[in-house]
Order: sequence, then structure tokens, then C-alpha cells
Amino acid sequence: MEQVVTRVDVDGCAYLCLNRPEKLNALNIEVFSQLLEHIENIENDTENIGLIILRGSGKCFSAGHDLLSIELGEAPKKAHLQSYTIERLANLPQPVIVAVHGVCYTGGLELALAGDLIVASESARFADTHAKWGLTPIWGLSQRLPRRVGPSKAREMIFTCRSYSGREAQTMGLVDSCVADECFETHLETTAKEILSQSWFSHRANKRLIRFTDGMNIDQGLSYEIHRTEGRDAKMQNRIANFNKKNLA
Repeated sequence: MEQVVTRVDVDGCAYLCLNRPEKLNALNIEVFSQLLEHIENIENDTENIGLIILRGSGKCFSAGHDLLSIELGEAPKKAHLQSYTIERLANLPQPVIVAVHGVCYTGGLELALAGDLIVASESARFADTHAKWGLTPIWGLSQRLPRRVGPSKAREMIFTCRSYSGREAQTMGLVDSCVADECFETHLETTAKEILSQSWFSHRANKRLIRFTDGMNIDQGLSYEIHRTEGRDAKMQNRIANFNKKNLA
């Protein structure tokens, strides 16, 4: 079977890569099937995997839903496979970084929006082109995009089908950081090391806390934080002791 999504683990980070470079990583049923399989393997491996980075091979992250697949008709074995897979990615216990270079259009954007953090290169381009083809989103864009950039900017993107640069995406809050192309790999590596050096227990607990309180008013959220706390990392004492030892030496 052709590996249209690859996985490489490095020092606690699982790198998932969309691997259809000749098709600009256009998304089809096989991509989502393999991506889901990787997600299922990762989500229960919290002892060994503390971070996921999703990216694309070749020239770009993803040009979006494979238009030829749409034309020919798709019949996934599981109903709503694509939206289900994206939701599973978003709800992984570990932090998820989506690294975007080149184009990130429509379905690719819907996939990217599942990330906890989106990192872009300056040459990245973002667009929602559902309206160009007479489509409406069913992979989460109508919900995740306004929560990222605000309803007004989301409407602008959706109605105009305009393309935005990496810097423009950073300004509107679509991406969390945008770096020069030549610094992209170094920035990803540095960010991964920073995240992985912190408590993986805390990352998982904080991610769940943010997820489950989304939409609550502040009183409800504060109550949830206090009464539903997951407590402390078993390694907390060692972390504090090591810090004190280093700073008191």
C-alpha cells in the first residue's frame, strides 16, 4: 500500500507528513484513512509521544480536497470519515502543531485548523475556496475558522475566496507564528523542544481543561478549573528539586 501519510518519531515527537507531493498533497479517502490509523496509534501512547507535528511533503501543506475524487465520487467505509478524522486529530491528548509551507487551501485549511498551534512560513498561502466550487464546509471550517480569526474576518475569507500570505494570516490570528522560509525548520525544531521539555502530564491536562470549558461563562469555567482539576504531575517534586538544586548551586 502506498504510504500517503508517513510517521517518523523523534525524541518524543511524532511527525506526520501528508505524502502526495505530486498532487500537492490533495486530500482523498486514502489520506484520511491512513491519517486516522496514525491518530489511533498515537492517542494511547502518551508515555512515548508528547507532541505531534503535522506537515506536508514537497511544495506545500495541502491544496485541499482532491477535486478529481469529488468528481468521481467518494465512498468512505465510515460515514463522515474526513470530519471524524479531523475531530480525532483536534482531540488528541497531546499538543498538535500544524506546520504550513506553500498553499493551505479549503480542505487543507480545515485540516490545519485542528491544530493547537499553526506555524507558517512566509511563503505560505491560506484560502477558503468552497464558494468557488459551489461547496459548503462539512469538515469543521464554519466553526473553527470564526473561533480563530473572528466572525467578520471569517466571512471575508469565505465570501471572497481570497488568498492570504503567511504574514497576513499571522496578523489576523489564523496562525500563531510566521517565520522566514530559511528559518522554518529551525523554528519548528526549537518550538518542539520547548514544548517537549515541559510536563507532558500538564500539557494533556491543560488541553482537556481548555477544551471542556470552551463556551462556558467565566464563573462556570472557574468552577470547573477548581473542582475538576487533574492535580499534579507525579514528577513534580523532581522538577522542583532539580530547579532548586540548579539555582542554589
